[in-house]
Amino acid sequence: MSEERASDPIRWTACQAVDALKAREVSPKELIAAAFDRIEAVDGAVNALPTRCRARAEAQADGARAHWPLYGLPVAVKDLNEVSGVRCTFGSLIYKDFVPEASDITVEVLEARGGVPIAKSNTPEFGAGANTFNEVLGTTRNPWNTDLTCGGSSGGSAVALATGQVWLATGSDLGGSLRTPASFCQVVGLRPSPGVVPRSSASLPFGTLAVEGPMGRTVEDVALMLDAMAGEHPRDPISRPPAASSFRQAAHNGRAPHRVGYSPDLGILPVDRRVRETTAAAATLFQDLGAVVEEACPDFAGAPEIFQTLRAAGYVANHRTHLAEHRDLLKPDVVWNIEKGMALTADEIAAAEIARAALLARCCDFFEAYDLLVCPAAIVPPFPVEQRYVEEAAGHRFDNYVDWLAICSAITLTGLPSICVPCGLTEDGLPVGLQLVGPPHGEAQLLGMAKRFEEATGLADRTPIDPIAR
Repeated sequence: MSEERASDPIRWTACQAVDALKAREVSPKELIAAAFDRIEAVDGAVNALPTRCRARAEAQADGARAHWPLYGLPVAVKDLNEVSGVRCTFGSLIYKDFVPEASDITVEVLEARGGVPIAKSNTPEFGAGANTFNEVLGTTRNPWNTDLTCGGSSGGSAVALATGQVWLATGSDLGGSLRTPASFCQVVGLRPSPGVVPRSSASLPFGTLAVEGPMGRTVEDVALMLDAMAGEHPRDPISRPPAASSFRQAAHNGRAPHRVGYSPDLGILPVDRRVRETTAAAATLFQDLGAVVEEACPDFAGAPEIFQTLRAAGYVANHRTHLAEHRDLLKPDVVWNIEKGMALTADEIAAAEIARAALLARCCDFFEAYDLLVCPAAIVPPFPVEQRYVEEAAGHRFDNYVDWLAICSAITLTGLPSICVPCGLTEDGLPVGLQLVGPPHGEAQLLGMAKRFEEATGLADRTPIDPIAR
């Protein structure tokens, strides 16, 4: 084994681990064992992976070793995704005893590409809310400070990565569910364009707001995971064939941007001073890479209201039966969102769709002049874990649990690929992530530019960490 990979396997990047698997320098079962040793050592403090499936993983490992691009690498799967024979709660009391017979599309593809699920990562109920807690599996805590939230809804995945329990993890993203926990835990999360990663959706198979995506510790790790997730599937009508060349190669060989538009707030919401200062300083690193950096962004006026309307309509499609049959088991935020959707008129939904189309047109115009749009991935650093959501930021009060996520949900509306990359720590040692938004269908270019930025920050080796109690 090369000297570069001579340390504890939990400290390898996913790319290093996969290269070792491919070269037969290590076996999938050895990595499974290393992962479970780490889980036993640290997960009691953070509760990232409450549901585990070691026997299933070990039985699958040898066969997975033959498949590109993961060659038997252990991964975590978010508890919104079904893995055959493994408990899947969706973070809800309604499904506390549910064990699916078959894996969903995302997991099916991942396993066919050599991924070996070893555990389910914790999530809030049905992925609602950016604080990972639920009544079935408890609360997931931030390893940088276990008194604080890890964000959500892919919080368990982010924490498992940050603490070295797995090398890669699945996530999903509607209004920031990949990007917010990546920011709060100093890992990397990519929200790809709709259709890049095939997914199961019984209610909204043609929907474009919610996507599945990869999470990892480095940009190239995330690109590797995207290679394992992307592709066309007959049961996902908006899925499309994968790129001609691998995303890992695109990240490795990518170029820096020539012209960058930076916005501290997208012009639509307040941002905590600590986040504003950290992200503004990080944006100047693109100048060191030779880019022209200007304060500029498309006009996002009205984006929070558009998102609220379309999200609520989607909640009716996905959860009206849950409300009708199990209202007493749903958390208040989910009930509120479903009922908000039920109160919408056809005219309100149509107006939101028209406004969304106009926003996309403005973004396309922007990317005719700029290579990259840069902004914070979250408007605040991690907050106390007992607090359900951000109620106030920079003197502005929010009246619901969704609006504080508009720095991400506004980008969701555009369908543009977006990645959160660590960019620094606040003066009190809390992670801050920078959101990089690429041009339409520009995952490959975005990954390359993100890797150049990651190299400039020097932050790629800051994880895994042991949970910190303060």
